[in-house]
Amino acid sequence: MQSVFTFKHIEPKVESKQSPAIFLFHGLGSDEEDLLQIIGGIQEVCHVFSLRGPITHDPGYAFYTFEEEGKPVQEIFDKVVAVTKDFILQAIDEYQLDPEKIFVAGFNQGAVIAQTLCVAMGNRIKACAALSGYLPDFVKDQYYKQNMTETKIFISHGEYDYDYPIVWSEKSKAFFEEYGAKVVYKTYPVGHGVSPENMNDFIHFILEQI
Repeated sequence: MQSVFTFKHIEPKVESKQSPAIFLFHGLGSDEEDLLQIIGGIQEVCHVFSLRGPITHDPGYAFYTFEEEGKPVQEIFDKVVAVTKDFILQAIDEYQLDPEKIFVAGFNQGAVIAQTLCVAMGNRIKACAALSGYLPDFVKDQYYKQNMTETKIFISHGEYDYDYPIVWSEKSKAFFEEYGAKVVYKTYPVGHGVSPENMNDFIHFILEQI
C-alpha cells in the first residue's frame, strides 16, 4: 500500500473473508515497533498496522509537534489526523478489512491521535484504546463530532503520571460520555507508562469487541 507513513503490517493467523484490524500509534520518541510488544493475542485474529510518526524526534519519531505538553501545533496536528484517516480508509479497501471491526490504539501521543480519530470518524471506529493520553481542547471545540454512539473507548492512565496529568484523561472520559460513546475508564498505581495489568486489560478490551 502506498502511503506517506512508514508502517509495519502483520496479517492475522486466523484467516477469514473480512478480518478485523487494529491501527497502532506509538508515543513521543518511539517507533512502529514499540506497541507491537504489548498487543499479545490480538495479532492472532487481527490485521495489525503499526504506524511510524512522520516527524523525527530523537531517539525515534513523533506524530505532531507541540508548544508544550498538552498543546499540539494545530496546523501540523490536523494534517496528520487527516492523512491517518485516509490511511485507515485505504487499508479497509486494499486489505478487504471488516469495516465494522476497525480498532485504534495508542500510547502518549499515539493515544491523542487515536482519541481524535474517534471524534473525526465516529462509529467507523469500533473501539479505541487510549493509554496515557488526552484529547486536545481544540479538537473538542472545533472538530465536527461524528456519531460515536456505537464506539467503545478504553481510557487508561497512571495515577502518578506527571507528564500527562490524570485530570486530562478524566476530561477525555467526560467528553466522550457526553457524546454517547461507551467508555471504560481505568487507572493504575504507576507513572507515565503501561503496567502489566494495564496491558492485560487493554488486550482483553480489544478481544472482547471481536
